[in-house]
Amino acid sequence: MPNSAPDAHVHLDLHPQHPSAVIATLTGSTPRTARATLTSQGFHPVSDETMLLVRIDHEEPYWANKTADALNTEGIHTEITPRLRAAIDEEWTWADYPLPWCTRSEIREVSNEAQKIYDDIRHGHLLIHAHAEDGHTTVAVGSYLSGGKSVYLHGENHLRQVADTFDSPAQAMVAFEKLHGAAMRPGPAPMTDTERAAAKARTSLALLAVEHEPARSEPDAVPAYAADAGDHDALLDAFLDAHRD
Repeated sequence: MPNSAPDAHVHLDLHPQHPSAVIATLTGSTPRTARATLTSQGFHPVSDETMLLVRIDHEEPYWANKTADALNTEGIHTEITPRLRAAIDEEWTWADYPLPWCTRSEIREVSNEAQKIYDDIRHGHLLIHAHAEDGHTTVAVGSYLSGGKSVYLHGENHLRQVADTFDSPAQAMVAFEKLHGAAMRPGPAPMTDTERAAAKARTSLALLAVEHEPARSEPDAVPAYAADAGDHDALLDAFLDAHRD
């Protein structure tokens, strides 16, 4: 009976410049299953052979270990470098975490939800209409482009969470203006230091990948966090045209 195990190998290592991001290098003649598994675990493609996991909660080693388990379940040989293994085994907690009663697993649940919000904004699924400074943190209001749900967001980075939901952008904007009035500013807030570091990790790895690939002509893709004011206004106008209420 022929061997049906995937002919793929995944090498997991820490990013050379980002302190917690994880790089997956794929080899073998049938990497499709490995690539699909990595994608489902939050890795994003950088090249045909390289994928990257970079998060705003610095929990990449933990999730990389979960990914290795998922790959092994699929019969895909996975190698974890010693320095990544050391990061996986390291025990640490957030300094001055505002939810001290939470267990480590509960903290990960909170930060994972914040990661999903961040990814939705970055990939353009969640359009931010306005933001404001609220004490020592940032609040924002936005709408999902599919489904029409609007949300009030509170916090930054790994602490960002959905504080309220609305049936329409109009309801959300009225409520947000009542709360924040003069402090209200259009569009998304400037990137935090953590978000800038994550963007730099993606960019630096992409540049390394390009250096090892033949030159090719492709249209430039502008990520959501780098879109200029014109891009945001056009997207907002199109969304409001589809939601006249």
